[in-house]
Amino acid sequence: MDDHGTLTTPDDDATLVLLTVEEAARRLRIGRTTCFALIRNGELESIDIGRLRRVPADAPAEYLARRRAAKRAA
Repeated sequence: MDDHGTLTTPDDDATLVLLTVEEAARRLRIGRTTCFALIRNGELESIDIGRLRRVPADAPAEYLARRRAAKRAA
């Protein structure tokens, strides 16, 4: 809980540079499997660190911006 009595989750931390796939999925309000599909298709940026897959913290917002721009162009 924070100072105001609200529950906080780790993905609320604005200082995070990299997110787990699960955290990125929560930010996009999609499922983990869908998030992995976006990564596999190259729609959502991710990097490998050893055996781990991480999503840059700004990648979900960039993905959304591209989707919105594509919708406006259509």
